[in-house]
Amino acid sequence: MSIRPAIGSSLAQPTMEGAGVHLHRAFGFQEPEAHDPFLLLDDFRNDDPAAFERGFPWHPHRGIETITYVLEGSVEHSDSLGNTGSLGAGDIQWMTAGSGILHQEMPTGNARGQMHGFQLWANLPGSLKMTAPRYQDVEATEIPEIVDDDGTVVKVVIGEFWGKRGPVDGIAADPLYLDIRVPAGLKKRFKVDTYRSTFAYVFDGQARFTDASAPSGVLLEKEVAGQELNIRDMSGNRTLIRFGTGDDIEVQASPEGVRFLLVAGTPIKEPVAWHGPIVMNTKAELQQAFAELRNDTFIKPLDH
Repeated sequence: MSIRPAIGSSLAQPTMEGAGVHLHRAFGFQEPEAHDPFLLLDDFRNDDPAAFERGFPWHPHRGIETITYVLEGSVEHSDSLGNTGSLGAGDIQWMTAGSGILHQEMPTGNARGQMHGFQLWANLPGSLKMTAPRYQDVEATEIPEIVDDDGTVVKVVIGEFWGKRGPVDGIAADPLYLDIRVPAGLKKRFKVDTYRSTFAYVFDGQARFTDASAPSGVLLEKEVAGQELNIRDMSGNRTLIRFGTGDDIEVQASPEGVRFLLVAGTPIKEPVAWHGPIVMNTKAELQQAFAELRNDTFIKPLDH
């Protein structure tokens, strides 16, 4: 078995979305082929309600699936089809926008005013972009949690891992989405299908992700925000790691331990035409979507 080399590292960048939500974007809106089938990963984490409470008012989506994973606080959602609900700490929602939906997401902090969660966008292949919208809402208690003998904890949010399967199914990208905590100082390997596009996102603690392809003493570096980030050194809070091909991810936790998302999916390998919340295959399809928004024909009948 081979270890996947770490081929890139970057820090999530602060940005603002919705009606003034301060968040950090790990990737998105540039080089969609780099993370195919994934398009965007946002880390919305803040201790100041004023920085997120205005939320994400009504907006459209078409051609994608959005995965919202809440760690702290809650997110109220509603849509143009009459669906409403609330995501609490540990809950996940997978929304297939398909042919089109208008929805809003309004975050609320916990008792200490804290909000933390992630939203990941997954592309849909052209054959499914106009499929009927649907939701899969999953409560925290439904997500399998595995505690290994060495203290490693893995939550199987989506996909199959260590004999457990996450509760979300029928997803075009056939993804693996894990929330992993590795104890202090421990070195651990995690198997990932060789043919899946894979990344890790560190959000607590620090770790080194092994680059097995580099000779001893050779450092693989990438310039991030004007600084040289040595990706064989410890990667800390809000660091995204991209991997090449191989069978396993190897991680060495720091003395404080590490918690990270490990996400993998089958590449779609189709053209991407993307503007804002709508992702299609061609510019003509994009133009049609925005024309339908203007003439109020964007939302399709459920039996289309």
